[in-house]
Amino acid sequence: MNYENLLWEMRSLAEHVSYPITNLANASALLFEEMDRLNWAGFYIRQGEELLLGPFQGKVACTRIPLGKGVCGTAAKSGQTQLVKDVHEFPGHIACDSASNSEIVVPLWKDGEVWGVLDIDSPEKARFDEKDQEGLEAFARLLEELL
Repeated sequence: MNYENLLWEMRSLAEHVSYPITNLANASALLFEEMDRLNWAGFYIRQGEELLLGPFQGKVACTRIPLGKGVCGTAAKSGQTQLVKDVHEFPGHIACDSASNSEIVVPLWKDGEVWGVLDIDSPEKARFDEKDQEGLEAFARLLEELL
């Protein structure tokens, strides 16, 4: 995956666009289209002590996730990226799609607080590695600038 190109494409898509939902929708579509072996790519937005479903690509998804629960809630509460090679071994994993076997979740920050997460799932175990984590964290930092 060429993450430099992905960043360039996202910057181009967001040029002169200030509405956050538009940018998140295009970001999820871009990731889903450009990354291979995915079954879900999207966002959850923090509202109080839970995450609510935001723009995404893939099958229908869980609409609410409490902070600290599942991979997304853990990333949001800890403020740390969660790189999970096998979701079935993650304590408290929330199975929104039974086809998902690996997942990466990157927190999104604003004003020193996590305001949401980027969530990407794959039906393939160990689909994501440290290179993906580095690239997707850079993608998240770009989104924080754009939003």
